[in-house]
Amino acid sequence: MTSASDELCFLTVSEAGRRIEARQLSPVELVEAHIDRIERTKPALNSFITLLADEALEQAREAEREIAAGGYRGPLHGVPIGLKDLYYTKGILTTVGSKIMRDFTPGYDAAVTERFEEAGAALLGKLQMHEFALGATSVNPHDGPARNPWDTSRITGGSSGGSGAAVASGQCMAALGSDTGGSIRIPSGLCGIVGLKPTFGRVSRYGVHPLSWSLDTVGPMTRTALDSAIVLNALAGYDARDPSSVDVPVEDFTAGIEGGIRGLRIGVPTDFFYDVIDEEVAAAMCEAAGVLTELGATVERCSIPALDHALGVSGAILVTEAAETLFDHLRDRPEDIGADVRARLYLGAMTPAVDYIKAQRARSAYNAQLADAMKTYDLLIAPSVAVGAPRIDQELVEVGGRRENALSLMSRLTRPFNLTGQPTISMPCGFTSEGMPIGMQIAGRLWGESTALRAAHGYEQATEWHTRKPGGLVGG
Repeated sequence: MTSASDELCFLTVSEAGRRIEARQLSPVELVEAHIDRIERTKPALNSFITLLADEALEQAREAEREIAAGGYRGPLHGVPIGLKDLYYTKGILTTVGSKIMRDFTPGYDAAVTERFEEAGAALLGKLQMHEFALGATSVNPHDGPARNPWDTSRITGGSSGGSGAAVASGQCMAALGSDTGGSIRIPSGLCGIVGLKPTFGRVSRYGVHPLSWSLDTVGPMTRTALDSAIVLNALAGYDARDPSSVDVPVEDFTAGIEGGIRGLRIGVPTDFFYDVIDEEVAAAMCEAAGVLTELGATVERCSIPALDHALGVSGAILVTEAAETLFDHLRDRPEDIGADVRARLYLGAMTPAVDYIKAQRARSAYNAQLADAMKTYDLLIAPSVAVGAPRIDQELVEVGGRRENALSLMSRLTRPFNLTGQPTISMPCGFTSEGMPIGMQIAGRLWGESTALRAAHGYEQATEWHTRKPGGLVGG
């Protein structure tokens, strides 16, 4: 049975914000409800590395005092959130999911940490992740696996697995992930929530532990598209401290979100995305395309041959840049790095410079072809992950009568949009026969987050997938 306290934990950010502004809901009551739920469900989920209960309660009390004095800051004021454990938090442990950084406490805050503080959010803690963000399962050899709230024997996806589990299970109302090859969208797809990878350069990476300088992206993970728009409003904007930050106008991403889908042209690429895919995922995507059509969009198949080269190009760039970023750790303490991450770093370290340069050149041609497609289409849609969440100990997955490597399938369908830097949302669009969420990606034009969010919100209003909550959690 769901308690009144748990009901608060499954409010949307927008609804909680309205109630707090109207003084119908106390930030302290809201944060207390979330701390209680974390305490009851954390043994089942293993989603937090560091819980900041006392600090979050003090932030909630301060929010309550400010609001009572007429100092309401906006829809995140007093709202409990979580940060993936690679966002720097001054004086607070930031492990990056690693043994090597187990005792690291930064001397400054990340830009996004600052912006959440400015918005008045209450930070509940730092969330579990795949080691150094270099993996797509969040099975961590140092902290144990993050567990999927829909079935705790299954993975969350990664690398932002703790963020996905925490938001889906009602442990926090919103969280930040990071996305280099799909690390926001994979756990969002597998955990049944909304994950937004903004345009590369839209949100500052200052104070975010790096993995790949040309691919890393910061973005929100929430339970609705509107909530993602609210969080993006707080985070977006130019930051001179981040060399990759782009000085472009920042709009109100919530302003046109109710505008509907009618008139949009949506492409469904036939290349690549359906080569290796579970039948139930493909069927869910077909049904989603039908809903978008009924809502007034023009949805049609299209061919983008460059997609077939996405894995080769992105793979060479990601592991090479990761090896450069983490070179000192790999050289000095290889035995303290998990086997899967260490193997990928050695692969990157041994990649010839000529191969990396070829991959960057190929990326330019690839991006040109995707940009050309976006002249015709406002949006592209594709599945987020080819299968439902595998079991934690499952190495092979049956797909189309063949056995496929489960780890390889996790980021297969997300990496194409990291190369281009396009804004891309993963959102729930169905469930497998085993009760696991299915995700759909909506990719927009560069700087076109508002259009992608409008389509996501319109689809949400016409379906009920985002309203489902995982049941059966131990202590839940």
